[in-house]
Amino acid sequence: MITTSIFPSRYVQGADALALLPEEARRLGDTALAVVDPMVLPALGAIAQQGTIVIALDRFGGECSDEEIARLITRARDLDANVIIGAGGGKALDTAKAVAHALSLPVVVVPTLASTDAPCSALSVIYTAEGAFKRYLVLPRNPDLVLVDSQIIAQAPVRFLVSGMGDALSTWFEAEDCKASGAGNMTGRPGGMTALGLARLCYDTLLADGIAARRACAARMVTPELERVIEANTLLSGLGFESGGLSGAHAIHNGLTVLEPTHAYWHGEKVAIGTLALLMLTNRPATVVAEAFAFCEAVGLPTTLADIGLDKVSDDELRRVAEMACAPGETIHNIKGGVTPDRVMAALKAADAEGHRRRDRHAAE
Repeated sequence: MITTSIFPSRYVQGADALALLPEEARRLGDTALAVVDPMVLPALGAIAQQGTIVIALDRFGGECSDEEIARLITRARDLDANVIIGAGGGKALDTAKAVAHALSLPVVVVPTLASTDAPCSALSVIYTAEGAFKRYLVLPRNPDLVLVDSQIIAQAPVRFLVSGMGDALSTWFEAEDCKASGAGNMTGRPGGMTALGLARLCYDTLLADGIAARRACAARMVTPELERVIEANTLLSGLGFESGGLSGAHAIHNGLTVLEPTHAYWHGEKVAIGTLALLMLTNRPATVVAEAFAFCEAVGLPTTLADIGLDKVSDDELRRVAEMACAPGETIHNIKGGVTPDRVMAALKAADAEGHRRRDRHAAE
């Protein structure tokens, strides 16, 4: 059997690593368009004036949509840019990757949050202008450089780090599903033992260091535990999902985006619900289910539908979620034995009931 694993070309992480951006980006070109989340414009603006590369800053519009990508393609052409930089959260990074792909240019990814596993991947998730999932854009190569300044990430609200842990939590379970079914990863071929090993390391790191990393981020301190969780959220989760494969957690996330109340919640928060539902859907052992729920409770991830704005969700609405999750081509079909919308609805309800049961039990203790 042929297996394939894929990786970014270069990964740099550490406190104050942003200062290395001009030096690192200059290896790839001399004129860059930087797609920048508004909250990090000041920090990047100071760095952009240094070094021998011209970096033109452009404020990211907020959604990785076809409209935003088209706008930035025009901007890059006007600048005659030969490098694209994305700086900010997952949607800004995905937008930069899509623009670079359209123009056949190298891309530098500077995540300023450890909130998703998007930075390292050869993938952009495209949404509508209103924020609903639209499609995956599978790219021909991974980023040329991923540069992570852990000091910047430590200054962000802790919710972002926790959301990243929610995204990373799915990595091992989805890779395990793909291994069991023989499903392909993002290349269309199965991943090798490296992918599965990295996915497991991601999960083990979260369990070992997640609580301490959350405390460090809340105190705005860079500690070894925080560094390891940043790496798990960003590199290990990215390599694990891309080379190990996706299954139901991300498909259920995509289904949840059809309900407007969930748009106020972060990607990883919805993926966490998708993961808990996936454990029900695939009949994982009770000890595994309990471990995942306990981790979510300990770090502050959602464990009920109400936690992502769906406290009054109807069966008709859950049916829409389930049908979207089971759409043709969705990754939920990587689960061995097949999945139906009815089973997804039942799994969502079972996970929600378990979340409420555990919460009621804790309240009574």
